[in-house]
Amino acid sequence: MSATEALDPLPAAVPVFPLTGAVLFPRGVLPLNIFEPRYLAMVKDAMAATGAANRVIGIIQPRASDNEPPPLYQVGCLGRISDYRETDDGRILIALVGTSRFRVGAELERDTLYRQVMTDYHSFADDRDEPDALDAATRSAVEDALRPYLDARGLAADWEAVQSADDEALVTTLASVLPFEPAEKQALLETVTLPERAQTLAALMSFATGPGPGFGAGPARLQ
Repeated sequence: MSATEALDPLPAAVPVFPLTGAVLFPRGVLPLNIFEPRYLAMVKDAMAATGAANRVIGIIQPRASDNEPPPLYQVGCLGRISDYRETDDGRILIALVGTSRFRVGAELERDTLYRQVMTDYHSFADDRDEPDALDAATRSAVEDALRPYLDARGLAADWEAVQSADDEALVTTLASVLPFEPAEKQALLETVTLPERAQTLAALMSFATGPGPGFGAGPARLQ
């Protein structure tokens, strides 16, 4: 039995939280501030679910569309709720840890406020195994592309943390927090292996020639 087979089974259907510009990667962490009624209900239902569906929701980007609800990208990531806190003003603060990416199957007919989809994990069978390490050239390409990318946007990084981070932590953190366009975020999510994601990340940073719309200057830091 492989390490993957020994882990808990993955749910065949999941509630999904469509978020433009937000992606979750395997073993990555995504903090969320939940305040819309439909997503408050979704999180509470996930906490109360049993079996493989317990404490899990899918994070996925919606496509730009005038349709309502908007169509979804075909690949999202399953997240397990690792931290849950209710606030005095009715919000829920959670942290999701990425478990496995999935490909969207049919969207389910539902009587809930939130959307639910069938999930297919076969394309990402290795997501719960340790990823391959980066070769020295790929690691250097990411670090070399990062400084001018940040400088062009008035952003900062803790370079000691950058250089000491393991390969997956570095690539996952940068792919999650850097202000790429939604389609670029999706391209990073859909790369199959960590080395491929690192190469895509370095290329996106190198090709960027100016600040993108919709974000302000501030620190992008590895903790």
